[in-house]
Amino acid sequence: MSRRVVALTILNCSLVLGLVYTAIAQQPAKGPEGGAKQGGAKQGGKGKAAARPPLFFREEWKQTPAGGEHQVVPAESVANPDLTLNLLGPTGKEMLMTGAATDETNPIHLWTGMCTTPCAFTLKHKNSYADLTGLARIRLVSKMSGLHQVHPLIKTADGIWLVGDRADGSLSDWLESEFSVSDVRWLRVDPTRMVTTGNWVKDPDLSKVDEIGFADLMPSSGHGPGGWADVAKIEVYAKSVPR
Repeated sequence: MSRRVVALTILNCSLVLGLVYTAIAQQPAKGPEGGAKQGGAKQGGKGKAAARPPLFFREEWKQTPAGGEHQVVPAESVANPDLTLNLLGPTGKEMLMTGAATDETNPIHLWTGMCTTPCAFTLKHKNSYADLTGLARIRLVSKMSGLHQVHPLIKTADGIWLVGDRADGSLSDWLESEFSVSDVRWLRVDPTRMVTTGNWVKDPDLSKVDEIGFADLMPSSGHGPGGWADVAKIEVYAKSVPR
């Protein structure tokens, strides 16, 4: 065999071995059970996604046996036995309860129509604070008239009252809306007058929230079209913190 043939043979063998080595090197490494090793719990190595918190409370209100429109009585108007109701603002106690559980066009709800000043309400869990950090969210069913909207209202465990820049309300129908608490910016609010005070609060501590509700920051016009807010079902999804 000539030297030229030997040289070509050696060169071809080297190329074949090189291709085989490259193919082996590019195969994914095997785990202890023969599977490919994973780069992390999630694609991109970002780790496990944060868990959504469970339902903290739901309130759908309680109508009187007679039904119809009547004054809100905190001890009697709350359907959830774990909650207490607080009415706020100069005319907050003028808020009325109306609607019917069987009427989807007029569900049981709080109505601010007789509040001649800004007014609000909050719900307080008897045994737990709400941790509104992370993926905590709030869902509500509401309907508005005029230029009215409702804003989330909270009281922290250290007694600070805050109202959020999130505004909800549909003029045409009862709609269910939902928002992440982490998306909300907060202002201090005077619960007696129900007016905002000061500047935006940077990074308030929402790990222990004592009361949660909604505020109508405009005076209402009474019966008939004009300006008022209706708030029906409320759901809060948050981690529970024992009191």
